[in-house]
Amino acid sequence: MLDVSRLRVLVAVARTGSVTAAAKELHYSQPSVSHHLARLEAETGAKLVRRVGRGIRLTDAGRTLAERGAEILGRLDAAEAELSAHVGLDQGRVRLAAFPSALGTFVPRAASLLAERHPGLRVSLTEAEPPEAVRMLRAGYVDAAVIFRYDPGAEEDDIRTWRLLDEPSHLVTAEAAEPDLAAYADAEWIAGCDRCRLHLLEMCERAGFSPRISFTTDDFVAVQALVAAGLGVTALPALTLRAARNPDVCTVALPGSTRYVLAATYGEPPEPPATAALLDALRETTDAEPRPAPATTGP
Repeated sequence: MLDVSRLRVLVAVARTGSVTAAAKELHYSQPSVSHHLARLEAETGAKLVRRVGRGIRLTDAGRTLAERGAEILGRLDAAEAELSAHVGLDQGRVRLAAFPSALGTFVPRAASLLAERHPGLRVSLTEAEPPEAVRMLRAGYVDAAVIFRYDPGAEEDDIRTWRLLDEPSHLVTAEAAEPDLAAYADAEWIAGCDRCRLHLLEMCERAGFSPRISFTTDDFVAVQALVAAGLGVTALPALTLRAARNPDVCTVALPGSTRYVLAATYGEPPEPPATAALLDALRETTDAEPRPAPATTGP
């Protein structure tokens, strides 16, 4: 049988890209990591790593085992968390993945509320965009995720969701903005993450033009800095502006453009007590979240 500790070492090497980084993450010495890898190769009878220059690289067999190992370890961690939850909400842990602007606004308040109610419950937060957060849910790395969609009807068979927020998109410009995308048909545009970029293209198509995208970054602070520097215009959801607002940009809500923020879990109901408590905290926090006014605002 595979040794779980050695499997954890291989997964860490695959995730971090080096023995040095894996050793630092696991709080092992580098020789100890190398020893675990050698023993794992002996146990499996497969060549898992090969030397490349002064570093190492996973073989095809190593990558395959690391991928499966990540799933196995995720499930073991999830089982541990669920068993701890049965002892009571004053013990155990709950793990949440959320996209950056959620982590920069309501998620910390939800985590604080949960910690206040259940002081012994450990809350772990991980930054992840929705596709990665869903993969982490399925692999058992997290117990819940905060994700977003632009299509409220888009569902995934094995993912259960609860709507937390409906937030408008805002046009962001360096000078006073008009809530009419067509007025910016000739402007340079700045696009965000893949989902936000697709939504931008769809909005502009409905307005009758194809945007000329000059810059792409999923860092909403950098996006606003580019706009403030006069390098283009963009569209951003309300949470990103609440998480970090550049004082040198102007914004206006765009009619008919909504991003839906959801809490998501994986697996059959009922939720473990710790996960259910986390969902309650997220719902309570977002119920109290200020709703942005649609009026134009400036620097």
